[in-house]
Amino acid sequence: MDIKKIFEKHESSSSFIKVTTPAPVEGSTKAALNRKGNELFNKGDIEGARRVFLTTKYSDGISRVGDYYKSKDRIIDALQMYHLAPDRSKSQPIIEQLALVMQAMLHDDEQEAVNE
Repeated sequence: MDIKKIFEKHESSSSFIKVTTPAPVEGSTKAALNRKGNELFNKGDIEGARRVFLTTKYSDGISRVGDYYKSKDRIIDALQMYHLAPDRSKSQPIIEQLALVMQAMLHDDEQEAVNE
């Protein structure tokens, strides 16, 4: 991505383009943050743990947050976490369930249209 070209394209408009790249968290800092995230998760601060795990890109922690969301019937939130993890073994069944729901809804709509 050529950022200079992006800015040049919008030079005449009075707009502001915010471009950020998250700084990678590495080494002992990442390990310490993951430990803190695990501590938060175990204490029940799921949202705090989620923020830490997303910052460090700790896939196991992100997937566990997805498991928590799924246990609370927050299926879309769970799917998002599994996608970010990435954990296809957990996201794929949800995607298939959603596809079945969508098919049923479309079938119901077709039946209503036929009956009208």
